[in-house]
Amino acid sequence: MLDRVFSPVSLGPLQLDHRIVMGSMHLNREDDPRALAAFYRERAAGGAGLIVTGGAAVNRTGAGGANYLLINDPAAAAVMSPVLDAVHHAGGKMALQLFHAGRYAFEATYGITPAAPSEVYSDFSRCVPRAMTQTQIEDTLSDFAAGAAAARSLGFDAVEIMGSEGYLINQFASPLTNRRRDGWGGDPQRRQSFPRAVLKAVREAVGAGYPVICRTSGADFVAGSSTLEESAALAVALARDGADAVNIGIGWHESRVPSVQAMVPPGRWLDIAGGIRAALAAARLPVPVIGSNRINSLEAAERALAAGQADLVSMARPFLADPGIVAKSRRGDRSLVNTCIACNEACIDRSLGAEPVSCLVNPRAGREADFPLRPVPPPSGVRVAVVGAGPAGMQAAATLAAAGHAVDLFEREQTIGGQFRLAGQVPGKADFLQTIRYFTHELARLGVHVLTGTAPDTARLAGYAHVILATGVRPRPVRLRTSGDLPVLDYRQAFADPTALGARVVIVGAGGIAVDLSRLLVDPGVPGGGRNVTILRRGLRIGEGIGPSTRWAVLQEIRAAGVRTLPGTTPLEVTAHGLRVRDRDGAAVLLPADVVVLAAGQVPHLPHRAALTRRGVPVTVIGGALDASGLNAVRAFDQGLTAGTAVARVLDGRIPG
Repeated sequence: MLDRVFSPVSLGPLQLDHRIVMGSMHLNREDDPRALAAFYRERAAGGAGLIVTGGAAVNRTGAGGANYLLINDPAAAAVMSPVLDAVHHAGGKMALQLFHAGRYAFEATYGITPAAPSEVYSDFSRCVPRAMTQTQIEDTLSDFAAGAAAARSLGFDAVEIMGSEGYLINQFASPLTNRRRDGWGGDPQRRQSFPRAVLKAVREAVGAGYPVICRTSGADFVAGSSTLEESAALAVALARDGADAVNIGIGWHESRVPSVQAMVPPGRWLDIAGGIRAALAAARLPVPVIGSNRINSLEAAERALAAGQADLVSMARPFLADPGIVAKSRRGDRSLVNTCIACNEACIDRSLGAEPVSCLVNPRAGREADFPLRPVPPPSGVRVAVVGAGPAGMQAAATLAAAGHAVDLFEREQTIGGQFRLAGQVPGKADFLQTIRYFTHELARLGVHVLTGTAPDTARLAGYAHVILATGVRPRPVRLRTSGDLPVLDYRQAFADPTALGARVVIVGAGGIAVDLSRLLVDPGVPGGGRNVTILRRGLRIGEGIGPSTRWAVLQEIRAAGVRTLPGTTPLEVTAHGLRVRDRDGAAVLLPADVVVLAAGQVPHLPHRAALTRRGVPVTVIGGALDASGLNAVRAFDQGLTAGTAVARVLDGRIPG
């Protein structure tokens, strides 16, 4: 039951019929009104009640990058008006987030040195900002006010002031980045001055009857920054000053405490929001608290509401993964929810650069205008085979079936999922199995005939109108001299039975799969866990291919667990006692081991193509079978969507075959 989730709530004058907020996400698509409108329309139609936009910079100095909307620029109306029309027509409500990056801005964006309370070097933007003068502070307050007035004039239903995650307002609140000794800093009370002044300026600009949400930090997780008590005191002050809700953020970009990665258990940080909610109650301030960070299901949101940790729950990435998460959950179709797996690869990692944001498990995200949803047409009578039910094959089969074609999906293993079956075994990555659960039910809903435990031969495939080969990869062979009987396994064999591995494991390779395997082997919760594990590679970068927002966290985790990481190391020979290597200094060293595991990349596995081509059967190759470099799941799902769409159009006769 989701009774608390689907109970009404008010943010000041704003009435909402449920307690799920679609949180702010910068999309790097703010220059494309058509794409933005289609993106937000689909989420509003899917049940999102209040949608918060990505950060809209109040001036150029505060922009987080070249693709940020500048709300006080005359061009902003042309971008956001069609978005607002789309959301309102679909029954949703929308808040504009007022944003200033402070020392997290990049000088290269507009040739402007970032501005901040004090000249404190930023590890994120790699620069020293200039300390703001009194005049610059006053001008920035005016820019926040003007942005709020512009939002109200455009028709936004509310504004949210971005004051967490280490951006400008958060910087003024922190003793780490605010070293001033004037009215804007010097002690906790004066460090509240700028956040409160921003709220005052915004409130005066929009009036008492317009909803204003303050996003404020609950915990910075940076040494020398605000204490939890100071953060809670600021939230109380903002509520007392007239905020209609406080939305609690967690962590800074410079923090080394994971807050949004897959390894973070869902709801891990909601106790912090709960503490602020208790502080507001003690101050007799009935202002709603919005909890956020790493909540990927309405069931988790319901538990948070029941525990008194929040009055509303903000979910951002889950709306990328499934625009209809609210509507599906409301009608009881939870098995059809495409769950966010917190991989960050196509969302957060891209938002930190310039590449348009999407979603690994939902490659339509951000491209709804290019891949519009249509009612499933009557069966076309054309039958298509998809061989391989990993990420690329599952997505291709679903795309073709949604276009009205009969699809047979072949998988030689007993279950679908491909490499996601391995990933789901890794501690902290169990949500990868939710993707398999989703496709199991979605493919059935679409009428795809799934044949597991079946490897079709060429003769069988020759009878189809089109064959998509998504047959994946095989571990790349590594030639090693051997002078003993020490077991040498590939990574698939190691994942298949990790309990059979000895106490000392040396893994040749140190990319994403090797790192994941090491996490599995040292986890004390896994039978035989707590092993002595070494990973090595010839190159100098451990964890190559892991996204930037995740790589530092998993490397920090495995090193803390005792995994030995050896870059610049060349494997030479497997002996009876271990693996002999040449280390980065050129010395020959023996690494004691009970087993050696090879996880040094993959090669395409591509049966059937040549034989089918000779028979004149149209063939499309996707996923790892097409390109095994990097074993990129983002690319695999994307190719499943694009190839499935292209093949469907050919079969429909819309374009020449």
